[in-house]
Amino acid sequence: MRETTLDTLVDVMRVPLDGDPSAALVRVDPHAPRRDVACDVLVVGGGTGGVAAALAAARHGRRVCMIEETDWIGGQLTAQGVSALDEHEHIEQFGGTASYYRLRDALRDHYRAEAGDAGRQARFNPGNCWVTRVAFEPRVAVAAMSAMLQPHVDAGRLSIHLRTKAFGASVDGDRITSVSALPLEGGEALRFRPDIVIDATELGDLLPLAGVAYVSGAETVAETGEPHAQPREPKPHCVQSFTYTFGLERRPSGERHLIPRPARYAHFRDSQPYSLRIEVHGGEIYGEESGWLDYRVFDRMPGTKGGIWTYRRLIDRDQFPGRPCDLTMINWPGTDYRDAGIIDRSPAETAAALQDAKRAALGFLYWLQTEAPAEDDRKGAPELRLAPQIMGSEDGLCKFPYIRESRRIRARKTVVEQDVSTASQPGPRASHFADSVGLGWYPIDIHRSGPEDVGTSCRTRPFQIPLGTLLPADMANLIAAAKNIGTTHITNGCYRLHPVEWNIGESAGVLAAFALDRGVPLAEVYEDARVRSEYQRRLLADGVPLAWIVDVPPADPGFAAVQRLFMSGRLDGGKDLLFRPGDPLAPEEWRRWGGSGTPPSTRGAAAIALAGADS
Repeated sequence: MRETTLDTLVDVMRVPLDGDPSAALVRVDPHAPRRDVACDVLVVGGGTGGVAAALAAARHGRRVCMIEETDWIGGQLTAQGVSALDEHEHIEQFGGTASYYRLRDALRDHYRAEAGDAGRQARFNPGNCWVTRVAFEPRVAVAAMSAMLQPHVDAGRLSIHLRTKAFGASVDGDRITSVSALPLEGGEALRFRPDIVIDATELGDLLPLAGVAYVSGAETVAETGEPHAQPREPKPHCVQSFTYTFGLERRPSGERHLIPRPARYAHFRDSQPYSLRIEVHGGEIYGEESGWLDYRVFDRMPGTKGGIWTYRRLIDRDQFPGRPCDLTMINWPGTDYRDAGIIDRSPAETAAALQDAKRAALGFLYWLQTEAPAEDDRKGAPELRLAPQIMGSEDGLCKFPYIRESRRIRARKTVVEQDVSTASQPGPRASHFADSVGLGWYPIDIHRSGPEDVGTSCRTRPFQIPLGTLLPADMANLIAAAKNIGTTHITNGCYRLHPVEWNIGESAGVLAAFALDRGVPLAEVYEDARVRSEYQRRLLADGVPLAWIVDVPPADPGFAAVQRLFMSGRLDGGKDLLFRPGDPLAPEEWRRWGGSGTPPSTRGAAAIALAGADS
């Protein structure tokens, strides 16, 4: 038995914009009493993946505890301020889990009555922005996710511990036996004793505590074979840059709402640099041409989809008669912090870097207000007003920085660039994984950490999430459920977005419940094809797609049957992502699928008939 404990934690919500950053450090007394809490599943981290994991495990009747260091659940949707969903062109009909669609519906429904005529549109977007089909204020997502979890809280299956951060872990052989956590607002330390632990922290914080093997930063071509990996030596410090997002109001022209010039403004203006000129690569999904594009704050420039004001606009006042002004959130390359990383740094170094990152972000706002190309020949938009109510913080910045890349487990399976990129995958889909537990689609999009980061931006095929990426090779009762899965620095760039992380978390939660219900080790679910198939059927019953078939969505009666037909290998993937369930079924196709006798009249009916025969 070994126990690892930290003596100091960083309370990220208390990092000051100015003054001594050590004000955010919290001392831990490793000898202080701890209250024991038993549970089936412990979810460490209440972000996007953590919420989905807790919801899934509780939905299947397991006793679940979830700890979250901020005071908002939801991670990148909420506390990190990226409340404009990064999705793909099929998302309105396919590409998310059933529970993810319930969340999206709840976000839209919150605004429908207030929006009037616009709110009656089926695909209503409160922000009417060009990066996403659904934008919203972060606290609306907090409320929506809380409502999804509340029945399980009321039933006693789920307990949520906000403002609570892990500081220790005990390990016996290849099993985590306990995780200790500290309430950051004061109170008795807790020692959770779970059967299965899910690490859904934003940075993979549980991995070093539990002694789990992990990698960070950029691998080499020799290690991964990836064309865009580091050419000679690994660069652990080349972790995608993080950023502090912030929310703004657009007040009437003529008003002035300049913030005080932040410390180190000139440094960040010149080194970031602050610019609305960015290089767009072939991996972008917004419809721009590749190359250098010039944007403005408000004007739509040639070749662009719009200004940065409408890029991630959360509220379009033209759709809301009672709203006095537009609201937007800013997440732009100019706000990315590249001067230092926060993985495997001392608490004091981490707090200092976070403070610096806050200054970099607010410096970008000051630049927008004073120097940026706004519209026509006007420089600066002083009418932009920082809106702390959007992010729920005193300084107006998100409660926790938007994290793009985490520590990553040394997993049973690691997805590499060749598995997903269009350059390596000529068909309509990425590499097929028989152990798929979900799917996603987004370009490989690397926000570089600095000049040594090779990075890339390239298109991908619609891809799957292999079960092996969720399971570490060296810890029997741990599941990864966020950006800490078995990807590389390169492929993390497409597996890190909202719907993918939600799917990862949900599949992790279902996996934990399934393994406990069946009384089997997690490794057996991965290694035994029959057990794995049973688990995959449970995922399908929950509305989690395993393969890209966009015309048979989770709500379709034939969804599970068509998915099983594809996963069995009997269905030819074809030249596109369609199944065409209403098309007539040819007798030779019926025989190829394993059918006998007179074939059903349509492809969809045939899939359902075969699924019934296989049950």
